Amino acid sequence: MKCMYCQGTMERGVAPFHTDRKGYHLVLDKVPAFVCRQCGEVYFAEAEVDSIQAAVKAIDMQVEKIAVPA
Repeated sequence: MKCMYCQGTMERGVAPFHTDRKGYHLVLDKVPAFVCRQCGEVYFAEAEVDSIQAAVKAIDMQVEKIAVPA
């Protein structure tokens, strides 16, 4: 697999994922990913993206229960 930015070689590894949403900050330190050996660009496979989206959705639902309206 080649990196879409630099055409370097992608290899399996781990990478952090972080997002700011609806009043919270989510950090996942080590998510399985493809990482470019040349430039460091990260690609998450579909299964990891699906898992991240499910986690964010579940957290969003919980935050809505406890968040104070602005």
